[in-house]
Amino acid sequence: MQVPALPRFLRRIGRRHVLRDTRGVSAVEFGMTAPILFLAVFGTLQVAQGFYVRTVLTGAVNAAARKSSLQSGQTSTTTLDTLVSQMIKYVMPTANVTFTRRNYAEFTAVGTPEDFTDTNNNGKYDPTECFVDMNGNNTWDDDMGKSGLGGANDVVVYTVTVSYQQWFGFAKMFGLPEYQTIPQTTILKNQPFATQSTRTGVSVCP
Repeated sequence: MQVPALPRFLRRIGRRHVLRDTRGVSAVEFGMTAPILFLAVFGTLQVAQGFYVRTVLTGAVNAAARKSSLQSGQTSTTTLDTLVSQMIKYVMPTANVTFTRRNYAEFTAVGTPEDFTDTNNNGKYDPTECFVDMNGNNTWDDDMGKSGLGGANDVVVYTVTVSYQQWFGFAKMFGLPEYQTIPQTTILKNQPFATQSTRTGVSVCP
């Protein structure tokens, strides 16, 4: 069977012709650059997501803390926490929101450990040493704050922690945590709606 047209066709697509043919180059270039482009776009969106959640969280926590410092806040902590949670879940419906409150007699006591008798002079508390129990839990703590909102004139550290699964899988791809955790803390002093309670420590010797 004769195929006379084939040699002529082969001559037409000679080496020079193939090298000059640029058809399909754009598709090849796009295929090479698309992964980098998508990574940059989705990575930017993921960073923007975290920034937006943090901004909403900051505003919600500050507003709730101001309301908590009022006398009415003594009985509305659950309501305030619910409002904060609703604001966060409006922008991140799957988020897990947790709340902690610790109160102190004054600002200088925030984050301060309970006093103890360092009998062996090693600079740290040992289970056999006596200490002054300031928060009433009969255990030495490296933070003397009491749990809860406290009372009039007390200093309150209000912390809200938001944890959510990130939109895209890039974090997991690069070995980073799949879940993003954002804590937000504010410190305020309760209004002087009554006389501040006196705090007295109790000496405890194991």
